Amino acid sequence: MQRALDLLDRLPETRRPFLWLALLCALLWLPGFFTLPASDRDESRFAQASRQMVESRDYVRIHFGEVERNKKPAGIHWAQSASVHLLEAVGIPARDRIWPYRIPSLLGALAAVLATYHFGRSLVGRRAAFLGAAMLAGSFVLVIETHIAKTDAALLGAVAVSMGLMSRAYLKPDSFTRGEAAAFWLVLGASILLKGPIGPAVPLLAGVTLAMADRGWANGLPWLRALRPGTGIALMLAAAAPWFIAVTIATEGRFLTDAIGGDMLSKVGGADENHWGPPGYYLATFGLAAFPAAFLVLRAIPGTWGDRLQPPARFLLAWAVPIWLLFEAVTTKLPHYSLPAFPPLMLLAAQWAMDPLRREPPRWLAWLSVAALVGMALGLGIAAVALPVLADSRLSLVSLLALPAALALVVLALRALWQGRPARAGLLAVLLAVPLNAVVLEGVLPRLTAPWISPRLAALVRQSAPGLPAERFGVAGYHEPSLLFAMGGGIRLLRNGAEAAAFLGAEPGRLAAVSDRDEAAFRAAATAAGLPLREYGTVTGFNYSRGRRVAISLYGAGGQR
Repeated sequence: MQRALDLLDRLPETRRPFLWLALLCALLWLPGFFTLPASDRDESRFAQASRQMVESRDYVRIHFGEVERNKKPAGIHWAQSASVHLLEAVGIPARDRIWPYRIPSLLGALAAVLATYHFGRSLVGRRAAFLGAAMLAGSFVLVIETHIAKTDAALLGAVAVSMGLMSRAYLKPDSFTRGEAAAFWLVLGASILLKGPIGPAVPLLAGVTLAMADRGWANGLPWLRALRPGTGIALMLAAAAPWFIAVTIATEGRFLTDAIGGDMLSKVGGADENHWGPPGYYLATFGLAAFPAAFLVLRAIPGTWGDRLQPPARFLLAWAVPIWLLFEAVTTKLPHYSLPAFPPLMLLAAQWAMDPLRREPPRWLAWLSVAALVGMALGLGIAAVALPVLADSRLSLVSLLALPAALALVVLALRALWQGRPARAGLLAVLLAVPLNAVVLEGVLPRLTAPWISPRLAALVRQSAPGLPAERFGVAGYHEPSLLFAMGGGIRLLRNGAEAAAFLGAEPGRLAAVSDRDEAAFRAAATAAGLPLREYGTVTGFNYSRGRRVAISLYGAGGQR
């Protein structure tokens, strides 16, 4: 045991840090990556829009079903389409599976972890940079984002690289090269294509904060001159402008109208991508979002703030604090929006943990950090056991493994903490999160039945009418994007039961799926029209987007097969 702990202590000094970090990322992220079905809502919307891009070969306009989705940039769809094309080029069927669309998220998260280590070495030292990158890799919110085919993990990769380059300009402006400056602006251009202005907002806010903290008017901001903003901004815009021009032309100006007027996609399924949360929501959920390393970040706060006059710590604080406050005060959305602040927070916590002269936190904060670690670990373990019972009314034997995994994480991490080895505690927590993640993401979630309604409904349709074209299938009362991904963008989304009856009777060979809330109106309309019905089966489950249980029955006209 002691020999293993000694080896663990030497791991941050490994000669192959990038290889070890990549291996850690694989162990943390690959469970569930291939087996989790497409989730609602954002993932299925992004993946379906990318699949329609692959099928239409139109890489300018973005469609989701029959709806144009041109309010948002196309960068993530290009990355997802490229992933599908590359896999199909080597003979791997990809466009109808969800995991190929997750590859850009996985690669973006990997880029963020490796960039955190690479650039963090000059900020906090090699050993602390390794620990900080490992803690970022294990962060619960990043683990989840690698399993979701959308923009946030990819954006984090772009932000980590751009801010890493900016840190070099800040710390050593005289040695910052023209090539590094060009790379900084090109990465920002790529971030615009991923998620609009959020990517550039991070260095902009950090730059304003540093200028104020350093009284930049007195020294002329040498780091800003090193970044060469005059030519750099033009380079950033040149990287992002071609698609904006092309889509404006292709949509005859509708792109600008959509961008100003609102997201057309929100009309499909009643969805809205803005998720509200009360003020202080990010802070309250940080223990879960940054698990298992949140306890170390909390303990490091007083010491980190005390080091704010040191240039590396000042830069990392200027990176983390303004963007955190922006999302906290302005957007109040879900925890993944705070991801751009995670790399500097992890580096600061790792530096504190590695410092033999570190300033210990006050007792109340120390106990709060312990409560965050224990509460989140045991909470995830209990949730893993309870979820199959609550969702499917069954006990999963595999889920029971989550409890000893969570308990081992808590006991060993706290033991190292009580021994005065916070760095060991942080690394142990991340490594012991591997089996916990494996149980939850591979052993529990993919094996649930109730939440995965769309794949089961699609299977019932294929069983009932093999080869049925998507446009000959309609659904009323269940308009989740995952169903479009499972069956194709051509399916008909019907407003109510009466419309479902009319759709079914309009042409022979059609099928209609009707939710329990619309079934009475559907049957009444079918009876009034003299339409005989044939029921093929019912799919029941829990619609987690709506927070209610549903039953969806599949119908055809009487006598059709």
